[in-house]
Amino acid sequence: MRGPAGFLLCSLLLLLAPHCTEIAAEDGQPDPKTACANWMGGAPGYPGHNGLPGRDGKDGKDGLKGEKGEQGAQGPKGDQGEIGIPGREGPRGFPGYPGQKGEKGEGAFVHRSAFSVGLTERVPHPNVPIRFNKIFYNEQSHYDTSTGKFLCNIPGTYYFAYHLTVYLTDVKVSLYKKDKAVIFTYDQFQENNVDQASGSVLLHLSTGDEVWLQVYGEGNNNGVYADNINDSTFMGFLLYPDPE
Repeated sequence: MRGPAGFLLCSLLLLLAPHCTEIAAEDGQPDPKTACANWMGGAPGYPGHNGLPGRDGKDGKDGLKGEKGEQGAQGPKGDQGEIGIPGREGPRGFPGYPGQKGEKGEGAFVHRSAFSVGLTERVPHPNVPIRFNKIFYNEQSHYDTSTGKFLCNIPGTYYFAYHLTVYLTDVKVSLYKKDKAVIFTYDQFQENNVDQASGSVLLHLSTGDEVWLQVYGEGNNNGVYADNINDSTFMGFLLYPDPE
């Protein structure tokens, strides 16, 4: 097939190729027995290599900020939850450090009025206040030793008492309030003896009221006595003041 005969055969095939193409186009499928059949085609080629990735595109610009939306309607109030079970008591802590000493506060005013006095000698005269000049207690100076009278400075309820030694003669004595006798005490003296006469009373006093003791009546009734071993005493104190 390498001689003139081969050359002629190839020329002939080249001349028939366009005609075969037209026939194949008309029929849609070439006849496998013809010279232009597919079995005369070349071997399929190898797949090509993957191409390189393309470059990243540029970032887009941020859009404009949108307008603020309207506030939504408030939802309904939820139901109150149930009270939980109390927790267990925790361990007791250590004692704290003592705090600083506070400033001294103003104490409540306490009303005080009291006296306790005695005699140093026999009463000289009847029908006048007995002046007790031995002071046992007279811190507020509400008892006046020069007059023998207690002067009320705090209105309220007071307790008064006296214990008198009786010697040599009888005793008639009275406790006065505002020039009026309130209580009376009488003791009849017994010969060769030393007696005691006493009395006590609760009185309500107003500011300026005076209270004192004095021997009353005519006759020999002035047996109130005192010496270095015998005392005659008079006392009084405020139980409670009037409400302010």
